[in-house]
Amino acid sequence: MILLAGDGLQDKQIAAVVGMRRQAVALWRGRFLSLGIAGLAKDAPRGGRHRSARTPQKVSAIIRQTTQSAPPDATHWSTNSMARAAGVSASTVGRVWREHGLKPHRVKSFKLSNDKHFAEKLDDVVGLYLNPPEHALVLSCDEKSQIQALDRTQPGLPLKKGRTATMTHDYKRHGTTTLFAALGMLDGKVIGTCMPRHRHQEWIKFLALIDRQTPTDKQLHLIVDNYATHKHPKVLKWLQKHPRFHIHFTPTSASWLNMVERFFRDLTTRQLKRGVFTSVEKLIKAVEAYVAYSNANPRPFIWTAKATDILEKVKLARQSLYKSVTG
Repeated sequence: MILLAGDGLQDKQIAAVVGMRRQAVALWRGRFLSLGIAGLAKDAPRGGRHRSARTPQKVSAIIRQTTQSAPPDATHWSTNSMARAAGVSASTVGRVWREHGLKPHRVKSFKLSNDKHFAEKLDDVVGLYLNPPEHALVLSCDEKSQIQALDRTQPGLPLKKGRTATMTHDYKRHGTTTLFAALGMLDGKVIGTCMPRHRHQEWIKFLALIDRQTPTDKQLHLIVDNYATHKHPKVLKWLQKHPRFHIHFTPTSASWLNMVERFFRDLTTRQLKRGVFTSVEKLIKAVEAYVAYSNANPRPFIWTAKATDILEKVKLARQSLYKSVTG
């Protein structure tokens, strides 16, 4: 642009030759006239707030403060509170957190089992998943208790183009029911029934239902949790009279090891969470319809994790927990 101007071309002509706007040509010619060659070396300072200085020391301080302390008025840092404490901009804090995988606004829950026989029970249950015994059925069993029949206080609006479906945040309670379910690990089918309560009497009725709905020539291996109902003296007496039933208990605080919990999760998210039920009867019909649909299109849950791999993860989790407690 400067050389063309020296040849006598006007701004408009120069802009056409170099493919830029006339105003840009005039700007650079003006800078050359006032500053000489030095004016062409770099851009002039831009307007707006200057970007915060990010020294390695400042980044380390932000990371240390984020992971080892908390603000005086909250349980965790936000970008704004950390920016005030560190003397940088909120966008700088956000970049540092993203680069180092820090998410103070999120928290994950966990529970380590304190069962003294954790390894033995884990090996027993995982062994049933990976190597089920011959001429036998493996059933993952549990109760989904206190399922509420919730009715919304006002009618919601349906989904339509440009608008999500809506429902009121408050609701009316119309009672509860309990789903007893046994998930077949071979075919993915579910034996299920709803009952008003979940005492040992109802558990015995459910065991009798399993007895009726499974081939009599098969041994039955039931995976259950440590709920007291499952160990009631009358339940143990019933099991003695039905020797083809074999009970395998999961470790305490290890419901994730019981595969039927995944079925309960799907039932909740697909059928119950956004459902509207004006009575317990309608709730039970919806649950039974979901069980029937699931059995018409069964998809077995495939367990792949080995007991040794799980034990190694639990060991690492215990070590991390111990370090956090002892400092």
